[in-house]
Amino acid sequence: MTEPTPARSRARRFTLPLVGAAAGIALAVATPLAASAHVTVTPDSATAGRSGVLTFAFSHGCDGSPTTALRIEIPDGITSVTPTITPGWTIDVERGGTDHDGLVEHVTYTADAPVPSGYRAAIELSVGFAEDTAGETLAFPVTQECEQGEVAWAEVAEDGVDPHSLDAPAPLVTVAGADAVEAHSAGHGSDAAAADDTDATTAAQATGAAPAILGAAGLAAGIAALAVSLVALARTRRRA
Repeated sequence: MTEPTPARSRARRFTLPLVGAAAGIALAVATPLAASAHVTVTPDSATAGRSGVLTFAFSHGCDGSPTTALRIEIPDGITSVTPTITPGWTIDVERGGTDHDGLVEHVTYTADAPVPSGYRAAIELSVGFAEDTAGETLAFPVTQECEQGEVAWAEVAEDGVDPHSLDAPAPLVTVAGADAVEAHSAGHGSDAAAADDTDATTAAQATGAAPAILGAAGLAAGIAALAVSLVALARTRRRA
């Protein structure tokens, strides 16, 4: 069996780390791409009894086919829906009720020109959350229509099921009660005030210590100058 030459050994030592680094980079890039391969909603939290603007976004097509429309289903618990006019999109609102004058049930955004896969697009809805939605997680199923095919982003994980295991998860918004949100904000306010007090105390201590530090530095400089003078004077006397 032929023994590897020193040059080959060095090449192997360099090749293995490069292969490992390449694999790591590929995994790091592939993970966020896989995680973003669905329709998202931002923010994913809201407050009961209040309104908020939800942004639905995507950056892919249907197996590569360009996107032509997004059809958003409005869940129970939403008291009002106001679509945002977005350049490049046509809006269609479907209402319930016998005369179609009830609550909004679906909002469809149709692209004036198909959105190529790999490009990000987003639309917005201003929605109101009912008082009794506190503590609930509302799903907003979205049907992504493409030039070829469509994808229904409508899956909701059951108890005990990892949401990341779903193939086509629905965008979700978790609704908190107004009291809980205010208490959380108040707690953060207290923490911020305490942090400010700590910073102020630290700054005051630093300011108070500055004169002492400067005085000590001046004293040390004076002693050093005196020592230099004494040495010079002694040398002068010896020469004389």
